Amino acid sequence: MSERLVLDVSPLPKFAFGHKGLIWWGTVGYMVIEGSMFVMGLIVYFYLRLKVDAWPPSLPDPQIGFATANLCVVLASCLPNAFAKQAAEALDLRKTRLWLVVLTLTGLVALVLRAFEYTQLNCRWDDNAYGSIVWVLLSLHTIHVATDVIESAVLTAVMFIGPVTERRFVDASENSLYWYFIVAWWIPIYVTIYLAPRWL
Repeated sequence: MSERLVLDVSPLPKFAFGHKGLIWWGTVGYMVIEGSMFVMGLIVYFYLRLKVDAWPPSLPDPQIGFATANLCVVLASCLPNAFAKQAAEALDLRKTRLWLVVLTLTGLVALVLRAFEYTQLNCRWDDNAYGSIVWVLLSLHTIHVATDVIESAVLTAVMFIGPVTERRFVDASENSLYWYFIVAWWIPIYVTIYLAPRWL
């Protein structure tokens, strides 16, 4: 009978931040999948643009006021997001709570502004192909913002209610990573929806 080899893994850490943890890899994989959807949406937008002479076709350009305000809010949210990530990785419960609250509230402001954005698109989703792809792009991003706001709110509640373990701090750190992904994608979508019609 051959001997069975046994490896003692008890000294290994029970949590890890960044690429050493499985949650980081899951988050990155999710961002790759979701990012590919945004890329496909943008490809469709510019493909449709090549098929017509006027852009938007027989519709006025979308108004830019609320969208620009939202862009400023979303970019400004990188600051509390960075502080939340830093506090989580330092296992600082008080600061993690504070910055998660600020980040969640900032996300809620972005969602309110987004609701007003829909009123300034100057098209319905079923007006034509242009209207459809504009609504798809904006709604894709809105769903991501709403999802992360809910996740941030849940994480905030857990940080206050408990139990707070090291893994919850890892969750907060990876939530911040995903928020950066949402912020980064709003820039090309903003340019496409609101500036491209004025440039093309």
